[in-house]
Amino acid sequence: MSTTALRTVPFNQPHVSHNELAYVGEAVRNGHTSGDGPFTRRAAALLSELTGARQVLLTTSCTHALEMSAILLGLRPGDEVLIPSFTFMSTANAYALRGAVPVFVDCRSDTLNVDERLLEAAVTDRTRAIVVVHYAGVGCEMDAIGRFAERYDLALVEDNAHGLRGSYRGRPLGSFGSMAAQSFHETKNVQCGEGGALLLNDPDLMARAEIVREKGTDRSRFFRGQVDKYRWVDLGSSYLPSDVLAAQLTAQLESFEQIQLRRHAVWQAYHDGLADWAADNGICQPTVPDGCAHPAHLYYLLLPDLASRQAFIGHLAALGVQAAFHYQPLHSAPAGLRYGRAAPGGCPVTDEITDRLVRLPLFADLAEADVLRVIDAVQAYEVRR
Repeated sequence: MSTTALRTVPFNQPHVSHNELAYVGEAVRNGHTSGDGPFTRRAAALLSELTGARQVLLTTSCTHALEMSAILLGLRPGDEVLIPSFTFMSTANAYALRGAVPVFVDCRSDTLNVDERLLEAAVTDRTRAIVVVHYAGVGCEMDAIGRFAERYDLALVEDNAHGLRGSYRGRPLGSFGSMAAQSFHETKNVQCGEGGALLLNDPDLMARAEIVREKGTDRSRFFRGQVDKYRWVDLGSSYLPSDVLAAQLTAQLESFEQIQLRRHAVWQAYHDGLADWAADNGICQPTVPDGCAHPAHLYYLLLPDLASRQAFIGHLAALGVQAAFHYQPLHSAPAGLRYGRAAPGGCPVTDEITDRLVRLPLFADLAEADVLRVIDAVQAYEVRR
C-alpha cells in the first residue's frame, strides 16, 4: 500500500477562512484585546442577524452560556430541570452547579432528540425548566414542547450547540426558548477554538444577563456612562471572551455561507452514497423530519449493536479513516447518579443508541477525494449477521 493511501482522513479539522489572521492582528493592534471590543460587537450583530435573537452575548464557551442561563432562571437547590440523557455533560452540569436536580428524559429513536411524549411523566411540583438539545442540528418537536412548557409554566432553554442555521418549520433554532446557548468550539461549523454565546429572546432577562456575564457587576453600564461607578450587584462570573477570539469568530461568521455549502455537500454525499449499503446491512442513517432544516453539523450511522459498532470503527481506522462514537448516557454516569435522576421508565433508547452510534468525518475543508475515500471504506464493511 502506498504512503498516500495510508494518510489518515481526520475526524475533524477546524476551518480557517480568509480573514482570521488579519482580524486577529487588527484586534491586537487596536489596543482592545479584552472583551466587548469592536469585534465582539460585530460578531454579536452577525449572530443576531442569523438567529433573530433580541440580544446576543458572546461567552467563553457554550458551557458558560448554559451556566449563565441557570443563574438567570433563579434556580434553587432541589428545583428540577428536565434535560435529555443523550447530551453532553455541560447541559446537566450548568444546572447541577446551582443545586438543581437534572431529571434525565429518554430520546426518540429517529432524531435522537428528547422524546416530547415522555415529558409529562417526568414533571413534578419541583420542575422549573426544560432544556432541549437539537441533536445534529435537527430541531426537536418544538410545537409540542412549547405547548408543554406553557401548560406547566416552565422556562424553556435551548442547548443549540449543534444547531446554528438549523430551523424548525421555518423558524431558526435558538429562537424558541427564552434563552439559547451556542458553541464555537473547534468542532463546530463556525469556530474560534473555544467560545460560545447566549441568545436572549426574553427582554426581561437582558439587563440582568449583561450583569451576570460581567462578574455580577454593572460594569457595562458604567462604560456606557449610565452609572458613575460600577459595583457588585448580583451573582455572576467572568464569562466574557477576549476580543481576539471575537475577531476570529467574526471572520468565520462572514464566511458562514461558504462553510455551509461545503458541509452540506459532504453530508449529502454520505447520505446518497451510503443509502444502498446501509439498507443492505441493516444500518440506520440520520432522520430529518419534514419541516426541519439541518446545518450539516455531523453525519452519523447507527450500527446494529456495540460489537458491530466497535468493529466498524476499527475497520475504518485500518483504512486510514478516523470515526468516533458520541455521548455516553448521563442518567447512568457516576455524576448523573449523584446529582440527578432518570425520569420514570428510565432511558432505554438512550442506552441502546449510545452503543450503536458512530460519526463520520465532516468538516468544510474535507476534500472530495477524501469524501469518496470515506464512502469506499464504509462500503467495504459488511455487518456479520
